[in-house]
Amino acid sequence: MSNIVKNYFKVLEVVSSFHIVTPSEYQVGRKSKMSDIEVVALSLAAEFMSIDSENHLFKLIDGSQIPNLIERSQFNKRRKKFFSYTNQVRSCLYSRFTDYEDYFIIDSMPLEICKKARQNRVKICKEDFQTAPDKGYCASQDTWYYGYKLHGVCTVDGVFKAIDITKASVHDVHLLKDLKYQMTDCVLLGDRGYLSATIQLDLFETANIKLETPMRSNQKNYRSQPYIFRKSRKRIETLFSQLCDQFMIRRNYAKSFQGFKTRVLAKITALTLVQFINKFIFDRPLNNIKTQIV
Repeated sequence: MSNIVKNYFKVLEVVSSFHIVTPSEYQVGRKSKMSDIEVVALSLAAEFMSIDSENHLFKLIDGSQIPNLIERSQFNKRRKKFFSYTNQVRSCLYSRFTDYEDYFIIDSMPLEICKKARQNRVKICKEDFQTAPDKGYCASQDTWYYGYKLHGVCTVDGVFKAIDITKASVHDVHLLKDLKYQMTDCVLLGDRGYLSATIQLDLFETANIKLETPMRSNQKNYRSQPYIFRKSRKRIETLFSQLCDQFMIRRNYAKSFQGFKTRVLAKITALTLVQFINKFIFDRPLNNIKTQIV
């Protein structure tokens, strides 16, 4: 039995243990050859193994090992259809880690669609103006790029609590306006990109969220951020690096925004799934993701 099939059955076992209601359970009529949870499990197993090409994935799978395997085009359509269900799996995975976290880290990373030289003629993800990519600036890399921006909020241990995708031109502070409806009574650690006295006060008054960011050296009453906060903020940067390295989140084969966001979510859900298996099944270090799960 190939490794992809072994990993698929392991992922299917873990995901099935959550007993999440699948979309097809509300449907009537003929049942699908491959269940919803099996489609999601195969998607997560492929992302864990750094297989983000569906053509390559189906060449590695022997049909006799997965008798109810569907066609590649049908798999692609159903995977995009189950975006909300995959996000529900990710939320359920996160909820198993802890319910009492009060320190979180926020940051963003660029997701390039294509090189800037091709931005005017490329048609990827441009089916709707509201979700179309645009040009943005990445301060950490000191470069302009064309695409989207991935925003993430994770725990100090390195488990994603919330994620969002925006246009590349959207400033980081705008995400904070939505977080007050998702989080309460916690400390949020961010970099200088989240400096905003107005939003900082609004977060504290509406949701009791204390936003901790390093001050600029030319600000009045400047004080250095505590070392423990500066060290903790590196955790989310390590997570982004793991997403780029093993899960190749910056490599894009999607042609529509629905397909693009489905791939991004599948990669982050696969990362969270490996963290879950490490902690609750094998009792291994949480973020050792380059490891076997069977």
